[in-house]
Amino acid sequence: MIDIEHISKHYVVDSTAIPAISDINLHIEKGEIFGIIGASGAGKSTLIRTLNLLERPDSGRILVDGSDITKFSKTELLSYRREAGMIFQHFNLIGAKTVADNIRFPLKLTGNYAEVEMDARVSELLELVELTEHRDKYPAQLSGGQKQRVGIARSLANHPKLLLCDEATSALDPQTTQSILRLLRDINQRFGLTIVLITHEMDVIRAVCDRVAVLDKGAVVEQGQVTEVLLHPRH
Repeated sequence: MIDIEHISKHYVVDSTAIPAISDINLHIEKGEIFGIIGASGAGKSTLIRTLNLLERPDSGRILVDGSDITKFSKTELLSYRREAGMIFQHFNLIGAKTVADNIRFPLKLTGNYAEVEMDARVSELLELVELTEHRDKYPAQLSGGQKQRVGIARSLANHPKLLLCDEATSALDPQTTQSILRLLRDINQRFGLTIVLITHEMDVIRAVCDRVAVLDKGAVVEQGQVTEVLLHPRH
């Protein structure tokens, strides 16, 4: 469960403070797929990146299961980030590593797994995202959809409780987008994983999300059940 309370963030450009998000308040239930939608520049990426403190808010609190992550020590934050996987718009794969090694990478970083354990986890994740036969290929040999499946597998490596999706389908064609969304819904249902997804496409929200917040100029202007927002929009 995530409670975002009065979160604000600004950037300084030529000595001028430019607000990115202002006084955001959201409640995200455990196990749901929560969508955040808005036009380019609405503050979506800034908001989702505050949920793992890749962007640290200027004010407000972010409570995850009752703990304010903005107060975490460096060690606590590192541990939390292992439980908050992230999928990126442009995949962020390591070009010099194979598919299997890209998935293995976050496991190696922890130093908590033996080689046999990492091998087993990589094989498990490759099967989950249906890429077993591609394990020894490099990212340049994959399609966009396959690259994103590797990104999803990598984000799941450390058994996260939270999955953050930063425009995860915007670089994909419509058919591939639908296959990725089906995979995310399957992961959500199979593991009870909380997913926060940002997008500028209402079709993505309609296809996969339980609830949605609409962002405009850095502020939440509407939120609620997807069906309610679609049928009775106020914005």
